[in-house]
Amino acid sequence: MANTLYTEPEKAKEVIDKCDVCYIGMIDQDNKPYVLPFNFGYEDGIVFLHSAPIGKKIDVLQNNPEICVTFSTDHKLFHRHEQVACSYGMRYKSVLISGKVEFIEDYDEKVRVLNIIMRKYTGKDFDYNTPAVKNVAIYKVIPEKTETKFSGY
Repeated sequence: MANTLYTEPEKAKEVIDKCDVCYIGMIDQDNKPYVLPFNFGYEDGIVFLHSAPIGKKIDVLQNNPEICVTFSTDHKLFHRHEQVACSYGMRYKSVLISGKVEFIEDYDEKVRVLNIIMRKYTGKDFDYNTPAVKNVAIYKVIPEKTETKFSGY
């Protein structure tokens, strides 16, 4: 089975558009890995995230904004010989994006990003009340490095 690495942004977008969640890898204050699933938006090569404005993830990201975002889809089990366990494997398509979190504070930009996220899941834009916008953390990840891999495809 071939493993193919891609550098074209459209290959990364192909994978990202199929995903319902992404996983964010961070390093906490004790220098330990901390990984969480997130809903997300993706536009023009930028990953957009949202969460409560307080909590461990916010503390971790404010202390160390370096993260890795992982997307994975099209998982398919295969085997070369049905009776040989070591011949089994998994086909997949994945994207790893390394970068730094940048918090978005501007009200209008937060609304724009919330709609990028909501369009991914609902296909439409929404109106938001002021307390809702002010009480949500919105952040973006501008990729420093993107790795797209198709394994077994």
